[in-house]
Amino acid sequence: MKESLLIAIGGNSLIRAGQKGTIPEQLANARSLAANIAEIAVRGFRFVLTHGNGPQVGSQLLRSELASAQTYPLSLDVCVSMSQGEIGYILQNALQSALSSRGLRIPVATLLTQVVVERTDPAFLNPMKPIGPFYSKEAALRKEEDLGWTMIEDAARGYRRVVPSPRPLRILELDVIAKCLELGMILIAAGGGGIPVTDENGTFIGVEAVIDKDSVSALLAVELRVEHFLISTDVDYVYVNYKRPGEKAITSMSVEEAKRYMQEGHFLEGSMKPKIDAAIQFLEAGGRDVIITSNENLLTALEGKTGTRIVK
Repeated sequence: MKESLLIAIGGNSLIRAGQKGTIPEQLANARSLAANIAEIAVRGFRFVLTHGNGPQVGSQLLRSELASAQTYPLSLDVCVSMSQGEIGYILQNALQSALSSRGLRIPVATLLTQVVVERTDPAFLNPMKPIGPFYSKEAALRKEEDLGWTMIEDAARGYRRVVPSPRPLRILELDVIAKCLELGMILIAAGGGGIPVTDENGTFIGVEAVIDKDSVSALLAVELRVEHFLISTDVDYVYVNYKRPGEKAITSMSVEEAKRYMQEGHFLEGSMKPKIDAAIQFLEAGGRDVIITSNENLLTALEGKTGTRIVK
């Protein structure tokens, strides 16, 4: 059987810097991304796709708040589910076209995925997960005053709203995802970190949160026992001293080196740190390697020609 992997697509992959995030823009970006992913399928790999949803879920929530006088409000868990449908459709459509143009008849499907979290998770008392668009400092202060949002500066790119991001414990649809991978389907699952729910004696209740996509992706990769974990982001490599004097691209590192760099403060929260945390989680649970690179270099990184490779 061909080797398996999980590909985690970054939340900003479909909305590039400087874009408004219109559906035509997202579709065009998805087609470019799908062309690279289709080439991985051509090589015979079996894989599952996950994706972020930061810009999209923030827009869903903002629409709900702005239209609250006209229609029923949407809770954050419902907004996550809507973003799974929105992004899933865009990626599924682009992938089907890319595979068809290469003569591949591989089924592609999107699965609404729920992820169990603990209601007593301390994240609910300390919101840290950025969602939605970037704002200037002045605009962020107005959002805090007018809407009661919690705002933070996100990786020196501006200010964003933050919401609770509890630790994922269990993926409810894991058996379905595993079966689709076994059958050779391409499944888009656990989008946006999954729909957050709590287990109340067997009844699953949605909660107001957004789970970190990289953390859920690592959990799913471990549970599926895939060999490779491929993380797509907006840079070609992981860097030390990123955008600072002494900036240096890392082509390979061990788990121990990754931990040391993290302790030295090279990886920022809301940017590279969650990806490194996810990589460590996967490798310490038995995964073979983790590759972090840009959308454009997914295949070449998998072939060892670019990107950052993390191993035990």
